[in-house]
Amino acid sequence: MAEVAAVAHDACERCISYPAEWEMAVDSENRMQAACPSCFSCGRLAGKHVRNNARSRQPPASRSYNGPGWSNTKSDNSTVRNPVHYTIKPGNPAAHLFEASVTVAAPDPAGQHFMLPVWIPGSYMVREFARNIVTLSASARGKPVKVSKIDKCTWACAPCKGPLTLRYEIYAWDLSVRAAHLDDTHGFFNGSSVFLLPLGWRDNPCEVELIAPAGKPEWKVATALARKPVSTGVSKASASKAAPVLASGPMPFGKFSAAGYDELIDHPVEMGSFTHARFEACGVPHHLVLSGRLPATGTDLPRLCADLQKICEAQIRLFEPETQQAPMREYWFLVTVVAEGFGGLEHRASTALIISRDDLPLKHEAPHGKQDKRLNPAYRRLLSLASHEYFHTWNVKRIKPERFIDYDLANENYTRQLWFFEGFTDYYDDLMLARSGVIGAQEYLDVEAENISRVLAQSGRLKQSVADASFDAWIKYYRQDENTPNALISYYQKGAIIGMALDLTIRQRSRGRHSLDDVMRALWRAHGTRNRGVAEGAIERIAARVTGLDLADFFAHAVHGMGDPDLAPLFKHHGIEMSLRAPGQAKASEPVPATLGVKLGSEANGDAKLLQVFDGGAAQAAGLSAGDTIVAVDGLRINAAGFDKRIRSYPVGSAIELIAFRRDELMRFRVSLQAQAKTFCVLGMQNAPAEAKARRDAWLHLAKASH
Repeated sequence: MAEVAAVAHDACERCISYPAEWEMAVDSENRMQAACPSCFSCGRLAGKHVRNNARSRQPPASRSYNGPGWSNTKSDNSTVRNPVHYTIKPGNPAAHLFEASVTVAAPDPAGQHFMLPVWIPGSYMVREFARNIVTLSASARGKPVKVSKIDKCTWACAPCKGPLTLRYEIYAWDLSVRAAHLDDTHGFFNGSSVFLLPLGWRDNPCEVELIAPAGKPEWKVATALARKPVSTGVSKASASKAAPVLASGPMPFGKFSAAGYDELIDHPVEMGSFTHARFEACGVPHHLVLSGRLPATGTDLPRLCADLQKICEAQIRLFEPETQQAPMREYWFLVTVVAEGFGGLEHRASTALIISRDDLPLKHEAPHGKQDKRLNPAYRRLLSLASHEYFHTWNVKRIKPERFIDYDLANENYTRQLWFFEGFTDYYDDLMLARSGVIGAQEYLDVEAENISRVLAQSGRLKQSVADASFDAWIKYYRQDENTPNALISYYQKGAIIGMALDLTIRQRSRGRHSLDDVMRALWRAHGTRNRGVAEGAIERIAARVTGLDLADFFAHAVHGMGDPDLAPLFKHHGIEMSLRAPGQAKASEPVPATLGVKLGSEANGDAKLLQVFDGGAAQAAGLSAGDTIVAVDGLRINAAGFDKRIRSYPVGSAIELIAFRRDELMRFRVSLQAQAKTFCVLGMQNAPAEAKARRDAWLHLAKASH
């Protein structure tokens, strides 16, 4: 029997966790002590004494696993987990059809149900992957089994004896990082788009056979899925012991395995003829796969691998400064190269990226590493994307919201913490480029200034907190429209600014003794290494606990309120000058240009179309709306190419006449032009005192980085 005592808001000194209950246990000296249920250390209370209201709790009864997916061996009556068997084949690349099957040995006697997730972890929008299943049938022991669809993503099979197999086709024509794509040049899929989950079998081991397409002998496979055999019966104790076979490069088609369904769908698969390169970061093999047509002038793969290696090692050392040990045995960058595209999705031992061909470094470009040579902005954007997704290896894949420990794959999973899991990752992605020496200090500050400018230009930040934006990601951030800048704030962009402000605040108020790095490491130790979800409010408490600072006002203002962090004094303390100008104003001494307060687009014929009309702007005040097409200014024809120049030729306060079409109706508007708001941020390092320069160097690790 164990005793339990409730200790409100007390923290364990060892793992910085905040247990709802503390167990009473016997220590090495046979004394009853409060034991942390997370790290099992005794007598390590950071708070006050344990309240004297302990209650008795019976030890948990032995579980009887007699449901689907479990059986008892006759030799020792121990439980075993039957694996789920999958096959998938590019059956008809020209028609973009994968052929897949799923087999369970012992289906539910009441009728086995199967479901396909409606979303993919990391992309917070219901995408209804089941809509891409074209055909589906079931059979058992050579005979057909009736199968019925009972909701949008679930199928029910009639009761039968196993093994039960479902065979189905998936339409794969989504060229993104989120779903599946197949044609004659390559195949790609995320497991959440193609692998049906037999309900009741989620924790069972999975075996996947990847079958090569006909007539494609040159195709290979790239994935972080473990290439290891799974026997027909795997005991619960031994299911996770078999070590995966590490890949030296692209692999042939064959059998792969995962410890359970959640792991299975967290390893995307690329197949085809692709470019492969390999490097090591802190001793861990890393693979770079480029799928798609590369620049004709030649991609500088050694340079790309060298830069990625620096970034990856900087991140590993951030979380494990002593051991320098990565949390995965190997890692894969699966990159799809297209004419125009950009995006990424994190996974536990890989990432799927889609980039533009122009983002890649070229062999004929100047050698990398000169201090006066800045990166090509497109290439820097690629490195920033890779850095962002790699940082997720810790922050969201292992340090994760409590709500994400057991994903509900059939519904939205709400959290108010994406400002941290995405926003702080966005802060660290470019910071890691600077700390690793891939970019210089001023180049890093210019990148941060761009982000600050973007956030200041969005009036939605004054109407929605980043905590609320996190919660509403499912219905707002991933479903943006013409009113988005007026109604919401990006938890990525403002979250990154909050992360930077918190880091600089901690450094300033602790006089350099602590930083946000310490908070990240504490979260990693207490939650990431223990698969313990981070409860709402725990980030704020752990930050205060680790730093010894009262940060309640900071979080109330910047995270749960709609305030902007006061950046200028923070930057000044660290040897950086911040100033704001109007967009288009080259110098602060120049006149502020006039603006209509819109985002402009171009019709196919070149006409100027209003894509967005900003709150409080001149266009909104005059009655113009998104979708209006402006054809004349003060009686003169205008197109999109010359629109901004024409508007800026007027002084602020000028009254002009705009002629526009709304649908097929010609309309006239009298507009009083306004001054551009000073939202363009400039950051510089000139004339910093020695002490401030030292603080700046400590923040950016300039003494360690080589530019």
